[in-house]
Amino acid sequence: MQYCGFEAYEKSITTIESFTIFMANHRDETVIILVSKEAGQSTAPLGFTAAVLGDGKFLAPLTHENAQALRKLFPFTAPVRGLSKDRSFGAGDRLGIATPGHIRVFEGYDIFPVFAQQSIRELNLTNRTYEDVLDAATFAVFREGFKKGFGADGDHLKTVKDVEYALSLGFSMITLDCSDHIKNGVTPDNAAPPPASYRDKYLNKTFDIGEGITLVFGEEELKQSLAVYGEAIDFAADIYRRFFKHGTYKADFEISIDETVSTTTPLQHFFVARELLDAGVSFATLAPRFCGEFQKGIDYKGDLARFEQEIRVHAAIARRLGYKLSIHSGSDKFSVFPAIGRETQGVFHIKTAGTNWLEAMRVAALADPPLYREVHRYALSVFNEASRYYHVTPELSAIPDVYTLKDEDLPGLFENNDARQLIHITYGLILSKKNADGSYTFKDRLYKLWKDHEGVYSDALVKHIGKHIALLGVRKG
Repeated sequence: MQYCGFEAYEKSITTIESFTIFMANHRDETVIILVSKEAGQSTAPLGFTAAVLGDGKFLAPLTHENAQALRKLFPFTAPVRGLSKDRSFGAGDRLGIATPGHIRVFEGYDIFPVFAQQSIRELNLTNRTYEDVLDAATFAVFREGFKKGFGADGDHLKTVKDVEYALSLGFSMITLDCSDHIKNGVTPDNAAPPPASYRDKYLNKTFDIGEGITLVFGEEELKQSLAVYGEAIDFAADIYRRFFKHGTYKADFEISIDETVSTTTPLQHFFVARELLDAGVSFATLAPRFCGEFQKGIDYKGDLARFEQEIRVHAAIARRLGYKLSIHSGSDKFSVFPAIGRETQGVFHIKTAGTNWLEAMRVAALADPPLYREVHRYALSVFNEASRYYHVTPELSAIPDVYTLKDEDLPGLFENNDARQLIHITYGLILSKKNADGSYTFKDRLYKLWKDHEGVYSDALVKHIGKHIALLGVRKG
């Protein structure tokens, strides 16, 4: 809409003190406009860094400093803790452009959104910072007038330095990735005997979880649980003491033990959670490594009956011990969502991320077929390099040749699991590829395309992420 001479985002128009503040498109850029009721105002107001336009009008670019000013003036644009709510959903935005579409989804469902969610790995691959991630969410929330609250997750952090970085910026959630401290390849034969204190606490003891579920530790199960997870438990306890125990930072704490090759059995899940709680660690969510495969960008691969049987026990353990179950790599796991929603009794945290990138690339295939073909060909050339970062198993030879497909058939590649995984894991290399003169080969063209087709991308996210939430059994509201 036209407002004060600008193409304004209507939902952002807000009056505070003697100023009207809103976001607008101005000369192909999105900016913040401030309009004073006093035409003689000549200095940037309310903590913003802004250019004087005259007639009491100011233009503030979308910088980190101006995002901080927004968060100070309008608390709804700052992240808040939300894992205490029954249902929460991490909608990672690798590009910094998905939140407007995500807002349209979450406005319609009774579920808490985590709009700013990135791992250090993703930051490195996209050349972004946590400032960028948080600010993109802040600007989108202000632009769309979204006041239901949102979270910010420092996702899959592995070091003291990285945890402190995210928390210092006001991230409302930390996901601690314990994978570097989990021992893979441990068997009862090569595991050391557990100390007497663990034997007294667990060996041959029956733990009544409720709901008709009991757990019993035999000698082999106890040895393996301690050998695999003992160091990870100590690591998580140390991080908790450093940052959370004395209230230094007020943020939700998630424990991730899912980034490993070994499945977390329900017995091991109970052992880890019980040991953390006994060490005084308070955590909101815990993410086990479930049976089967939660590969990136495609549906669940594995025995559905076994998954349903085990998640019933995992969910009961979480209920009994007082935290939520967290499901990682949740993008596109449509076949298991009904069981997750049912067995957790609607109390869960789900993480998605790369599926939003795939929807963006589907839009690229639809809107600019020649550009998509270039990107696809490059992705094939760097797939082996990208696969160092992610466990995926596509059959590249099964992907149709994009140079033989008709333009109108290119978006259909995103129904092909092999093509989805190819594009899913090569995002960082695609976005960082440069020409000989230092200019980006694809990034600038892709971002212009996405800006020009913002409505199409938003519609795609509403449909795609909405499908995730509906299959989880989340009610409208």
